[in-house]
Amino acid sequence: MTELSAVELEVFRHALAGVAEEMGVALRRAAYSPNIKERADCSAAVFDRDGEMVAQAEHIPVHLGAMPASVRAVLDTYGELQPGQQVCVNDPYLGGTHLPDLTIVAAVGGESGELLGYVANRAHHADVGGAAPGSMPASATEIAMEGVRIPPIVVADAEGERDDVLRLIAANSRTPGERRGDLRAQFAANHVGARRLRELADRLGPQRLWQAMAAVCDYSDRRVRAAVQQIPDGCYRYSDVLEVGDGVTIRAAVTVAGDEVTIDFAGTDPQIPVNCNAVFAVTLSSAMFVFRMLTDPAAPPNGGCYRALRVHAPEGSVVHARFPAPTAAGNVETSQRIVDVLLGAFAQAIPERVPAASQGTMNNLLIGSSGGCSAEAGNAPFSYYETLGGGEGGTPDRPGMSGVHTGMTNTQNTPAEAMELDYPLRVWRYELRSSSGGAGAHPGGDGLVREVEVLTDCTLTVQSERREHPPWGLCGGRPGAVGRNILRRADGTEDELPSKGTWQLSCGDRIRIETPGGGGWGRPAPDGGP
Repeated sequence: MTELSAVELEVFRHALAGVAEEMGVALRRAAYSPNIKERADCSAAVFDRDGEMVAQAEHIPVHLGAMPASVRAVLDTYGELQPGQQVCVNDPYLGGTHLPDLTIVAAVGGESGELLGYVANRAHHADVGGAAPGSMPASATEIAMEGVRIPPIVVADAEGERDDVLRLIAANSRTPGERRGDLRAQFAANHVGARRLRELADRLGPQRLWQAMAAVCDYSDRRVRAAVQQIPDGCYRYSDVLEVGDGVTIRAAVTVAGDEVTIDFAGTDPQIPVNCNAVFAVTLSSAMFVFRMLTDPAAPPNGGCYRALRVHAPEGSVVHARFPAPTAAGNVETSQRIVDVLLGAFAQAIPERVPAASQGTMNNLLIGSSGGCSAEAGNAPFSYYETLGGGEGGTPDRPGMSGVHTGMTNTQNTPAEAMELDYPLRVWRYELRSSSGGAGAHPGGDGLVREVEVLTDCTLTVQSERREHPPWGLCGGRPGAVGRNILRRADGTEDELPSKGTWQLSCGDRIRIETPGGGGWGRPAPDGGP
């Protein structure tokens, strides 16, 4: 076949990315839950016939880096899917990340019935059962306490949806109607992606489409390897801690050799009976994020970007957990700490390209009820979930941004109006946390303050980090401020809560989350200014 020209390559990469982007738009517009339709806690990607990712939308890093593992688990279970089949999976030990993230993988058939490739999307469902609303209970000591675990299972085929499977999933949630609605939105997103991929095949022919997929991945591989060669060869080490007990240490050695990078997490602490364990897919996703960020972030994002990367993690460690370890916060909090560890290692090789530490947490806030707790709010169950932005670390080129999601998340906020419309909640404060960013030649960004009153008896879960150890500065920059979690009871008493926990709230209680600031980059000016 004729090789693709530079112009054709650029056209194809954007055409494939456009398929994923449109899938994301369809998913958000069709979703029921505010977590997906408002916060955009979802991601979409396109895969070739062998399961290699060929395009992704600019969605959530922890979703996208781990999604190929879900596709691989589906193909390992069923072999080649038949066009029209859609398979659901959330099992962290079979390609998932944590139980609230449901991935739907669909096979796309061409006009003659041939397999063109796969489309997939992942969405964070606000509740999939477990010991506390939101399915991230701080009390979990094994994964069975976190909700329903779904191995790869067919949920739709050419005949339509499998209602028996949907009923089973919905029945395990405190909000079954919302679950069914969000799952159908995921099906719709895959239908959109399949239609657009077929349109490309109709115009190009299947052979040309497959050639374009391979060429775009090869192109990304060449670009990234060229960027790796600009990093000095050597072995660079760094460690940091999770705020669990006396501290759980994550260690990494980054070895650069020619046009390849090897990351080894040997020496990291063993997995723990707390839900901060990350499965290998999450660790790999975190490594991919940092690798892409520091090599050639403008290269088309696909499987080719990571052919030059090797990741090793000791099985049974907190970064490669084995069943039955709980994993809910491993996806959202441990992933952030892995990013900080890897940035710290790369900073020894290329400090002029590495930012200071950002807030280093997603500040997970979960409030919900199974219903019937108080007459004032009626008997309707609800499950609110949100991650809160904070300070971005100062960079070599500019100050850090304030009040943004950083690292492994790329979601938006839930507007106060949407929160108060959908849930028995009232927002009292939502503002920037002044002067929380670290000083530096390029200061860190400020965190946020979010204060929410509950209008019914309910359950609160907080999963956060950087409440004891501040985000570090770089090249002489100062650390950002640590975050705070403050519970104000209806009687006016206040308690400062630890970084993680689950508590019972009464109507009128308020929770205030003060998120960390980012670290500063470079030495502050001698006069004390930024």
